[in-house]
Order: sequence, then C-alpha cells, then structure tokens
Amino acid sequence: MKIVEQFKAKRCVFSIECFPPKQTTQMEKMRATLHEMSHLKPDFISVTFGAGGSAGGVSTVEVADLIQNELGIPALAHLICMGNDRASAAKILDQLEAVGVHDVLALRGDRTPTRPESPDFVHACDLTAFIKNYKPDFSVHGACYPEGHPEAENLRQDVENLCSKQAAGAEHLVTQLFFDNMHFYRFLNLARRAGITLPVSAGVMPIVKRSQIERTVALSSASLPSEFTRMISRWQDDPAALYDAGIDYSIRQLRDLIEGGADGVHLYAMNDAAVAEKVYEGIRDLL
Repeated sequence: MKIVEQFKAKRCVFSIECFPPKQTTQMEKMRATLHEMSHLKPDFISVTFGAGGSAGGVSTVEVADLIQNELGIPALAHLICMGNDRASAAKILDQLEAVGVHDVLALRGDRTPTRPESPDFVHACDLTAFIKNYKPDFSVHGACYPEGHPEAENLRQDVENLCSKQAAGAEHLVTQLFFDNMHFYRFLNLARRAGITLPVSAGVMPIVKRSQIERTVALSSASLPSEFTRMISRWQDDPAALYDAGIDYSIRQLRDLIEGGADGVHLYAMNDAAVAEKVYEGIRDLL
C-alpha cells in the first residue's frame, strides 16, 4: 500500500523520522536502531536528506533501501532543492526507483555554507513539479509550518504558498515540529479554508536532553508554551527527570492530536529507538 493510501485506510497514520549516519562506520548501529523501531510497526519511516558519497556519510537512498527492503516498511526519502540541480535530483530519483522507493518529501532545505542555492529549484513547489514530471508514478510529499515558515510574511501567506505545492502535485503534508497544539489546529483550519485537501501529519519531537533545548528548539523557530518552559525550568538540571518529563509531554501532546482528529502523527525520534518506544507505548491504544 502506498503511503498516501494509508490515510484513507486508517483513522490516524503513525510515522517516524530518522536521519542518515554522518559516517559509514555508523551504518550497523543505524541498522540496529531501525530494526528496534520496526517493532513499533510504524506505517512509514521518513529519512532526512544525506548526500553520502564524497560527503563521507551514508546516503538517504541507502537508508531508504534498508527500511523498505530489509524491514518491509514504506520509506519516505527526503530530497532538497539546496545544492541540487535537475541533473543531480534526477540521479537521486533514479537511484530511489532502482531500490523500489517511490515516495519523496520535497523540501527547499536549510541554507548552509556548504549548500549553494539551486539553479533550477527556487522553492519546494519547483522541485515537486519536477519530480512529478520526471517520475509520474512517484508520490510527492511536502512540508508545512503550523506557525508559518520563518521567511513568510505571515501564516496566511504561508498557507497560500501551500496551495502552490498542492497544485504542483504534492499528495501529503508533514509539519515542522511544534510544542503547542493550538498552533496546529489554527493552521489546519486556515489550510482547509484555503482549499488544502491533503492529509496532514503532525510532527512532534520529544525533548529529553538539555542539549536539545539549546540546539533543536532554537533552530526550529517553534514557540514555547508556558507548560513546556515550566517543565524545562524545573528539570533542566536533572537529566533523568527531564527525560521522563519530556516523554510525558510528548505523549500528552500526541494523544491530544490523535483524539483531535489529526490525519497522522509523525515522531521526530532523532534516531533514538528507546525514546520512540516509550512514546509509542503511551499512544498505541489510540492508533
């Protein structure tokens, strides 16, 4: 069953995100982690973009191949505009097709010193249209931002941009992480009123370490509700207590989203099978 078809068959689709190892020597650890995650029976696992090869790490294609063909779980491969042109994107799509992966999440990607602007893809919708033209049988997925993309003038403008993704051929949306569900519900209401009919997976990341607070939370641009900041203030100097509190916060957030009618929930597990399992145990009765 294709990933998009699962949203018609299930009340709420459960998925997990992982990222390719930065070194090829870490691939066996990655394999073990994914095997542990497979026991949770996610409906699909997405893999963030990693070029591999000369970059020294493991490529998205390699990890997607492992997920889909060794674990038997549908894989969603990320592909970004930044650093890619039509030729390099086509090469990656050919590689994905060769291993039987036909689901791609088209993203612009973060601007970094090592990733030049794409000469062919200015926005994710440009990449979406290219994929649909080059590989008509592929399903293209897109990203969305419950609080609005950081570069958008406002949330309404960002929702209008989503209409372009939908028109270009996107079939499913995955949100950036957020910590306040009210932002998700407001965004979804605006999107539906604007004509977005695609299923939307709500992305949640358990914050279980102090380092995540300083790195992930700051980079995500997600606002922090008072309940979350109180949790951090209380437990940030107690690693064990913060771990438990972070798991509990994510479980409560996900349970509310599932009960609130989210099409899917997407767990940003940061390659931590133990965290994924603890969170899943807290929501499995609703899936």
